[in-house]
Amino acid sequence: MPRINLLPWRDAERKRKRQEFVLSVGAAIATAALVTLIGRWQMTAAIDHQNGRNQILNDEIAQLDKQIQEILGLEKQKERLLARMEIIETLQRSRPEIVHIFDEVVRVLPEGVYLTYLKQSGTRFEMRGVAQSSTRVSAFMRNIDASEWLADPALQVVQRSGGGGSDFVLFANQRSRVPPEEAAAAATVAAQ
Repeated sequence: MPRINLLPWRDAERKRKRQEFVLSVGAAIATAALVTLIGRWQMTAAIDHQNGRNQILNDEIAQLDKQIQEILGLEKQKERLLARMEIIETLQRSRPEIVHIFDEVVRVLPEGVYLTYLKQSGTRFEMRGVAQSSTRVSAFMRNIDASEWLADPALQVVQRSGGGGSDFVLFANQRSRVPPEEAAAAATVAAQ
C-alpha cells in the first residue's frame, strides 16, 4: 500500500531551512566578531610592542644625549685646560725675561736720569722719572732704541720740575727675545 504523507512537509522543510539560515548567519556573525576581536587583539599587541620599542629607543636617545652633553663638557674643560697650559708655558718662557728687562733698564739708563715709576702692562712699559736735562731724556730714548730687550720709545711728557730737572713720562715696548739656551730650559720645564 502506498504511503501518503499528509503532514505539512513543506512547512517543516521551510522551518528547517530557516533554522539553518539563522544558524549560518549566527555562525557568520560569531566568526566575524571573533575575527574582529583577534584582529583587534593583534593590532593592540603590535602597537604595544612598537610602543615598547619606541620607549627603548627614547631611553637610548636620552642616554646618548646625556653622553653628548658630558663629552661637550669635557671638550670645554679640555679647551680651558689647554688655554691654561699655554698661559703657563708662556709664563715659563717669559719668566727669565723680566730679569733681563731690569738688567737692561739699568744699562740703558744714562747718568743723570732717575726712574721714579716703572709699570709693565703686557709687553708695554711705562717709565716715569726725573732727568737733569731733556738731553738726558733723549739719550735715554736712544739707548732704549739700541737695546736688545726694549724698543719703540715714545715720550709722552717732559716738563721742567721745581728742582731744576725735567720730569718725564716715557713708554717703551718689550722685544720678545729669549736666548736659545733659556728657551730650551723653559721648554724642558714646561714639558715636565
